[in-house]
Amino acid sequence: MMPNKMSSWRDKLHYHLLFRHCSLCQLPLAITDYFWCDYCLSQFPIHPYCQHCGSTTVTSVIACGHCLTKPPLWHRLYRLGEYRPPLQQLVHQLKFCGKFWLARPLAQQLAQHITQPAPLLLPVPLHWRRYCQRGFNQSHQLALALGDIFNSRVDTQAFKRLRHTPSQQQLSKFQRHHNLHHAFQLRTITLPSHVAIVDDVVTTGATVHQLTELLILQGVKKVDIYTLCHTEQSVN
Repeated sequence: MMPNKMSSWRDKLHYHLLFRHCSLCQLPLAITDYFWCDYCLSQFPIHPYCQHCGSTTVTSVIACGHCLTKPPLWHRLYRLGEYRPPLQQLVHQLKFCGKFWLARPLAQQLAQHITQPAPLLLPVPLHWRRYCQRGFNQSHQLALALGDIFNSRVDTQAFKRLRHTPSQQQLSKFQRHHNLHHAFQLRTITLPSHVAIVDDVVTTGATVHQLTELLILQGVKKVDIYTLCHTEQSVN
């Protein structure tokens, strides 16, 4: 319970000290606003997407053509938008610029799109080397914020990253899956039938695929993915 309380206190302190203005356009915020003004929120790139894989579609669908022929292992993917401005900048600031306090308002926006919250949230783990470089795990912060909103349990120790892998950013879909082979371990034995994996960005789905596979092997019946952004990418 202590990490949740500390995170909440820390977020409130940064808000009162730093965020009297919209963090994107710098205009003054109304009393009821939190981090962004209504106009900047309207610019978040929200488009119809496949509810299974997360790819952008012409209209919102349960499963796109690709998912009908080769569906992902998970049940449903919930996303806030595409990985493009201004979400792209916000996620970059959260992930690489140490602005951990952005996790809570971003989670609040994402939570509005999640219709059936899972009782257990499992953030994607970082290898200890990357954790030391970054100082925190952005997926942990997002999961803790979502857990507060949904009153769901968060287990930050369920997954362990067994080896340090090269960055996924410049790799093809095939290379990403190969890069993560045997990279994770599931340490939690007792799991509910419905679990959600929390990650900041999903591109090819290689990471969440590996983690979903571990959960299914452990007997989990329904796995959802909660992510801020989905990166649209051509098939490699």
